[in-house]
Amino acid sequence: MLHPKEFVASAEMNRAWAKDESLAYTRWLATNHYENFHVVSFLLPKRLHQDFYNVYSFCRWADDLGDEIGDTAESLRLLAWWREQTLRMYRGQADHPVFVALEETSRKHDLPPEPFLDLIAAFEQDQTITRYQTWEALFEYCRYSANPVGRLVLYLCGYRDAERQRLSDSTCTALQLANFWQDVSVDLGKDRIYLPLEVLSKHRCSFQDVEARRYSPAFRDAMKESVEVARDLFLRGLPLARMVDRRLSLDLELFSRGGLKILEKIEERGCDVLSGRPKIGRVERVTLLVGALVRWALPAAA
Repeated sequence: MLHPKEFVASAEMNRAWAKDESLAYTRWLATNHYENFHVVSFLLPKRLHQDFYNVYSFCRWADDLGDEIGDTAESLRLLAWWREQTLRMYRGQADHPVFVALEETSRKHDLPPEPFLDLIAAFEQDQTITRYQTWEALFEYCRYSANPVGRLVLYLCGYRDAERQRLSDSTCTALQLANFWQDVSVDLGKDRIYLPLEVLSKHRCSFQDVEARRYSPAFRDAMKESVEVARDLFLRGLPLARMVDRRLSLDLELFSRGGLKILEKIEERGCDVLSGRPKIGRVERVTLLVGALVRWALPAAA
């Protein structure tokens, strides 16, 4: 079995893939990828596990084609090819193993093409846009890069209404922002800065200081405001956990409370994320799990 970067350079690209081996491939990719952590929660119904493997594999491939190739022009070419593969699946012409596996999931759950195409657009945007002037521009990026994932999860679990999608969008955007804020130093290494430039300017934080990783009171204040924006979005999305199946509810609680904990850890270090990535320790993770289990066990009306 090969990860995407290895796969695109191999003969596996040019052979026919049977359904059974395609399903085995997405299952392997979802449970063996280096960034994978509990892709399919033990709480999700077993009948949905393979569907989640298939959707995850699509996302993993798109992400790797954008971030792991190491050449902007080649990434853009491959992402355009990935879009065409997506459209081929919806025309009933799937031949890549991810799409051979995903085709049945898409048909069974009536998944629209837009979330998949939006994710590809986000990875393409990453190739050409590395700065965001305003909150509106960053939120628009998150609409493509984060929100489609939450909507796909809702579709897989049988929810299609606008209200749940709205709450999911808040949670997914918040998770994306929390990830950005903890990874400021990592993203700087890729010449990417997701903090809106208008926030840095508002607090008179020198853009050059951020690029040089010079922590300052101005940067601290800019990060404090950014943390509050993410926290507000998490709190807006929390009601979703009481509007879904209790198994999915616990997953949503864990993701949201985990994101809020990341924001708390950032604040504990004075919002200095230029010197490294704040981490959640094992004890804190267990505490989050216990807290979520307690809330999960309460009556839905509590």
